[in-house]
Amino acid sequence: MRKARAENPRFWFIHFWLAGAFGLKGDVDEARTALAESLRLKPEMNSLARRRADVPWIANPSYWALQEKSLNVGLRRAGFPDE
Repeated sequence: MRKARAENPRFWFIHFWLAGAFGLKGDVDEARTALAESLRLKPEMNSLARRRADVPWIANPSYWALQEKSLNVGLRRAGFPDE
């Protein structure tokens, strides 16, 4: 993900996923920085509820359960709200 960000920092979702990864790892400062950049690039993607509404496959219960154990944990540690 760091390589992807270095190659094309204009994609909001790379920063979003990095924020989750950094948060999951415990690097909260880096997670917050990545999350802030994600929100700067796509301000309307401002909560887990919004993400779930915008991305159809996330509504799949199996997918969401996996995301709850990984990406969402890191995002919440970075301060990303559920609603």
